[in-house]
Amino acid sequence: MTVGADRVLAALRGAQSRPSSGEDLSEHLGVTRAQIWKHVEALRKHGYEIEGAAGGGYRLTSIPDRLYPAELAAGLETQWLGRTVEWLDVADSTNRIAAERAREGAPHGTAIVAEGQTAGRGRLGRSFFSPPYESLYVSFVLRPEIDTRAAPTTILAAAIAVAEAVAGELPDPDRIEIKWPNDVLIDGLKTSGILMEMASEATQVRHLILGIGVNLNVDPTRFPAEFRATSTSVGAAAARHIDRIQFAQRLFGILEDVLDRHAEGGFATLRERFDRFYRMEGRPVQVTEMGGAPQHGIALAPDPDGSLPLRREDGTVFRVVAGDVTLARPSEETS
Repeated sequence: MTVGADRVLAALRGAQSRPSSGEDLSEHLGVTRAQIWKHVEALRKHGYEIEGAAGGGYRLTSIPDRLYPAELAAGLETQWLGRTVEWLDVADSTNRIAAERAREGAPHGTAIVAEGQTAGRGRLGRSFFSPPYESLYVSFVLRPEIDTRAAPTTILAAAIAVAEAVAGELPDPDRIEIKWPNDVLIDGLKTSGILMEMASEATQVRHLILGIGVNLNVDPTRFPAEFRATSTSVGAAAARHIDRIQFAQRLFGILEDVLDRHAEGGFATLRERFDRFYRMEGRPVQVTEMGGAPQHGIALAPDPDGSLPLRREDGTVFRVVAGDVTLARPSEETS
């Protein structure tokens, strides 16, 4: 949408459901009444329902279920995260586009939001199911003043933010779990994935691309067959429709807080919040590292550097820096 349309939208929103005449809007915004009409028509094409009748003025009656920058900005309480938003109806991958914007100089906190993705990416080259208009797919350009040793725990910090945002939709936070290093589960089923990519110079982070996908209103029966038994959505778990705009705003606010704390004091400052959702300790897991053979062991609490320690049957401990984790099913844990 144009700046002019955004200004008209803000004026109509500020009118609190009272009709605003074209003359008043024209005088308030310093444009002609013909331009006001043009901007109103543009808003209607974007899905906004605006009543208007000769002599009756304009009244905003409904907003579309779209993650438009103007909707995300309305009521957003962050200082720097998501203050620059690029909205796309469809993207191949928000992470790819965010990486391009980072190389072009996009500021810290820039968000790339897409209603749907044709090539959404997960870790280790996996795809991320991304149907349009139902969930949240966002990638952030981050320029934290940290060295490369501190960067890996950023993904754990992001997992805290997603888990806490999901907890705002469910009355029982015990249903929510962080699966190391990048998944958030509800009742043991994946509802969110996080992908982080880093560009660095020597030991200093130049920028991070933090991609977050959260299944919000997807009917689990519509997941591809390979995901159906292991995935869910927040809406399915809550048994109601999730307001995507409110969820995104909550996530942005929590994420800014955890990223600020992480930049100031590292993962240690967030450990208590992480442990609230970490339920892998003591459970048998299989970990497959990139290009390596599967490793089996009992998961321990993550180390301060974010790596995952596993205890083998012989009592020795080895640490996984990056890999794909498969949790044992409850029946396998007790068999």
